[in-house]
Amino acid sequence: FADLVLDTWDLNLERNGREHRTADMGCKQLVVRRGQPFTITLCFSGRGYEEGVDKLAFNVDTGPCPSETSGTRSHFALTDCPEESSWSAVMQQQDGESLSVSLCSPPSARIGRYTLTLETCTGYQGSSFHIGHFILLFNAWHPEDTVFLRDENERREYVLSQQGLIYQGTCDYIFSVPWNFGQFEDDILSICLNMLDINPKHLRDQNRDCSRRNDPVYIGRVVSAMVNCNDEDRGVLAGRWHDPYDDGTNPMSWIGSVDILKRWKDFGCQPVKYGQCWVFAAVQCTVMRCLGIPTRVVTNYNSAHDTNANLTIDRYLNEKGGQERQSWDKIWNFHCWVESWMARPDLAGDYDGWQVLDPTPQEKSEGVFCCGPAPVKAIKEGDMQLKYDIPFIFAEVNADVVYWVVQGDGMEKQSIQSSVVGKNISTKSVGKDSREDITHNYKYPEGSEEERRVFAKAEHEKKSVPEEDEALHLKIKVSEGANKGCDFDVFAVINNNTDVERVCSVRLCARTTSYNGTTGPQCGLTDLIDIDLEPRSEKRVPMRILYEEYKDSLTQDNLIKVVALLTDHQTGDVMVAVRDVYVENPPIKIRILGEPMQNRKLVAEISMVNPLEVPLSNCVFVVEGSGLTHGQRVKQLEEPVEPQAEAKFRLDLMPHQSGLQKLMVDFESDQLRGVKGYRNVIIAPQPM
Repeated sequence: FADLVLDTWDLNLERNGREHRTADMGCKQLVVRRGQPFTITLCFSGRGYEEGVDKLAFNVDTGPCPSETSGTRSHFALTDCPEESSWSAVMQQQDGESLSVSLCSPPSARIGRYTLTLETCTGYQGSSFHIGHFILLFNAWHPEDTVFLRDENERREYVLSQQGLIYQGTCDYIFSVPWNFGQFEDDILSICLNMLDINPKHLRDQNRDCSRRNDPVYIGRVVSAMVNCNDEDRGVLAGRWHDPYDDGTNPMSWIGSVDILKRWKDFGCQPVKYGQCWVFAAVQCTVMRCLGIPTRVVTNYNSAHDTNANLTIDRYLNEKGGQERQSWDKIWNFHCWVESWMARPDLAGDYDGWQVLDPTPQEKSEGVFCCGPAPVKAIKEGDMQLKYDIPFIFAEVNADVVYWVVQGDGMEKQSIQSSVVGKNISTKSVGKDSREDITHNYKYPEGSEEERRVFAKAEHEKKSVPEEDEALHLKIKVSEGANKGCDFDVFAVINNNTDVERVCSVRLCARTTSYNGTTGPQCGLTDLIDIDLEPRSEKRVPMRILYEEYKDSLTQDNLIKVVALLTDHQTGDVMVAVRDVYVENPPIKIRILGEPMQNRKLVAEISMVNPLEVPLSNCVFVVEGSGLTHGQRVKQLEEPVEPQAEAKFRLDLMPHQSGLQKLMVDFESDQLRGVKGYRNVIIAPQPM
């Protein structure tokens, strides 16, 4: 027999892409998921493959120094009965000189870029043929993969969906902003793999790093460190929480991860300026989904940053409600992280499932700015010693807040709050645009026996008191319509829960604030008001907050912190109530004109009314949406937008993917920042 010579081959990109749910990656290369077979076709010249005469074998290699011992190389022969636990090749069908072969990796294979070669042997003569490259990803559809997720709708949302919503605002005023994750857009997969290749652990020991790429725990931790640049590790984003942002992009302006990741690549892996928590989390979500690990962005309201790990946040106020001294411990209005779904064979016990990963640089973990993966179950149970970083996250959702009111004579009075930290923990629902509240995954009901047990295990004596035990109860309410450009009212509401008359004095104060708890100048203050409260009665003390007073100091976070201080004349006790009021941006309206169909022109009409009493200058609309826009579309308006006038323009689109897509819009101007809007569009498939 003459030698068997490979003439041409076909990696069957379309069929494999469809079966492995990677067709949307739009790459001109083979992308497959581990543990699942993919088919290649080999065409020999002169003669076909003869069983019993020719021997065929394959080599797959990944990483700079592939070896069988580190799991980064495999040599396997064509066989009839494949092995589950190793690479295999099985003949599917033969047609003359063409042979189709089904290749399959074990579900524990290393992910990343692979090279595939074919070895043929006839008698004693052997030849080797380089067939090409492919990329292997995690597989949430395979029961033996450590990222296996049982529910198809969840896999669609957490691995395949390229768009989502991220929750912001305050625990009393929750709203969502749209985000384009875009994990299948051109170039994103290769950027994510490059991120793994320049991470410090890879540079220290390439072989060990590549051999650990079968483990989502390891990958999640590496990505968490690489999304921020605080370790000077060529990370993706630089964080900044205050003006000026002029030498970069304001964190409020982003509406997707694609632009950020592409800029990072184009600037030679220099950090992109600037990110804040939701931007860090969204970029990590893109990278994890791209690599095949189910991931969602989560928002925790009233998130504690407990630097000294005593589970108590001390805040010092003066008698007018102003901040008396700077504390390193902070309460963030909201804080975003991600949860990724994976097994934890590295931990004894049942800690599989959602794991917290937090790429926002806050504290170091094992010497590096990263956080997690921390099993959500371990946070709920107070299992502080488990890997990784449980105490820090436990405090974010459970710390006590103690307000100290520093009086004129220097005396400090303590006001204990009912629990305020770790409220309304939120993520986008599966398959729809509503909010799913997942607080119960993180903590037991307040005041329950289980909560006491967990706190005892965490060695924390809970200081906060249940509302119903208070003789006087103080809270703050907001009138309808706290809109940008308008005045609005807030009220201190005082309840006397006793059967005797009480006398007290109350004062309200308002300051602009940032979402990370930093307060700005005062924008409202009432005189000290004395109040007589009948038994079992309620009284309200109003304060009007004027646009004139807040317009110059309101940050782009649109937040005003209202503090009420009450002194009970009978006991001398001081009570504090705090509420963050979100001042609403105007809505962006999006109209779709025409019949939305794949590869057919579609027009979007986008508009917004200027709510301020001054013109808006340097107005820019940025529009994007995977499957709709082919990257970002930017519209700069020539003229300023006068007060109460409408900014409006039309945009031509050519949708290239069918199904449900989101068109997302961001509006920027010198006077009004980070206004967001989106519209769901269902694109009909192109008729055959």
